[in-house]
Amino acid sequence: MAHEYDLVILGGGTGGYVAAIRASQLGLKTAIVEKEQLGGTCLHKGCIPSKALLRSAEVYRQTINAKSFGVETPEVMLNFGQVQDRKKSIVEQLHNGVKALIKKGKIDVYHGIGRILGPSIFSPMPGTISVEMSGQENEMLLPKNVIIATGSKPRDLNGINVDGQTILSSDHALELEALPSSIIIVGGGVIGIEWASMLADFGVKVTVLEYGDRILPSEDLEVSNEMEKHLVKRGVEIIKNAELLSESIELKDGIRATVHTKGENRSLFAEKLLVAVGRVGNIDGIGLDNTEIECDSNFIKVNDVYQTKEKHIYAIGDVIGGMQLAHIASHEGIAAVEHIANGEKKQLDYTNVARCIYSYPEAASIGLTEEQAKNKGINIKVGKFPFKGIGKALVYGDAEGFVKIIADQDTNDLIGVHMIGPHVTDLISETALGMLLDATPWEIGETIHPHPSLSEIIGEAALAVEGRAIHF
Repeated sequence: MAHEYDLVILGGGTGGYVAAIRASQLGLKTAIVEKEQLGGTCLHKGCIPSKALLRSAEVYRQTINAKSFGVETPEVMLNFGQVQDRKKSIVEQLHNGVKALIKKGKIDVYHGIGRILGPSIFSPMPGTISVEMSGQENEMLLPKNVIIATGSKPRDLNGINVDGQTILSSDHALELEALPSSIIIVGGGVIGIEWASMLADFGVKVTVLEYGDRILPSEDLEVSNEMEKHLVKRGVEIIKNAELLSESIELKDGIRATVHTKGENRSLFAEKLLVAVGRVGNIDGIGLDNTEIECDSNFIKVNDVYQTKEKHIYAIGDVIGGMQLAHIASHEGIAAVEHIANGEKKQLDYTNVARCIYSYPEAASIGLTEEQAKNKGINIKVGKFPFKGIGKALVYGDAEGFVKIIADQDTNDLIGVHMIGPHVTDLISETALGMLLDATPWEIGETIHPHPSLSEIIGEAALAVEGRAIHF
């Protein structure tokens, strides 16, 4: 039996279900095809479960160090099974919330594998969706428009067999039943650093291998250096310019491997190895070969309104590459739906999207780094303020790090903000709003921030751009 829809969305992750809700609000008859669970990677294998584990790691670290606050905790024990149970409970609560939103929007959900068909008896154009459902005949969906929101999966590393037991992806690491005594993490990007921070807090001996000359290569250099300093101080070993020789890997009571760095080879041993070298789009098996849709390096190519080469088929989120952030996927989904519904062309300014790292310390940024601004030939001015000059940071017991604001010397435009320190993943939103509203550092600095609060550092850093910081 064939079912007609205004819109069918392949993938019920953050981008997909948000797009479906917006489509429902605009009166489009909408369906989602999801092969696993609504909420996708972010809810079940990424953002939410990893942050739940990071929060438990934070509480464990703070409890161990509670004596500095005058709180005696003579015996601190970690129940990792309970940590995992808490994570699962949070995920389930949010999963039920997503299902309720989909039901409220009267959005049909087909649990199965969706494939795009080419021209057929159902339609002269590619786009009919065949849904393969376990134990049932395939359902045929006839949409006027399609959004591909199939997300991404962990990227493999050539020559390394991820077995889910000794050699892990981030998906496997989230399901660990017990903590390893030691781990090698391949990759010093956001995923690798969050795992390094979390596992170090849990008492695991961590070694990070980074192929480049610094960790967090997409972040401002000063933030990268500050993060490395803090991780090393907490016992994390970071080996840069490191090439893991895959042919040397030996699995025996753990993992033995050789890493080449600085002209010499070094032998390493750990109980587990985590491959964290990025993610690639889920494009296999969804019927792209039945269409004119073009791909580049495992990502679908789209135009500025998220249309593929087949104009009635759109793609959003991780499957199109870019910054691969859940909040970006959501807004891309909304933009695609509004273009489908009323032709509205809503282009996202990716420069104005906040990026967050939920390690300890946290890091957050928006806009251009100092290096990027200089490479563009922009005449810049920089204001920087340390958390140690903020009373609330001292009260909170976490006064390491800084906020750095970059402005255009000629126009006074705000062009970049970079933070590392307590709660900066929350603090970054003020500067994101500032960039959206084209605020100047002077306007942010003149904003009266409550005292004592961590947010005072935003005002001080903004004033520092003009050499007017008060408390440092």
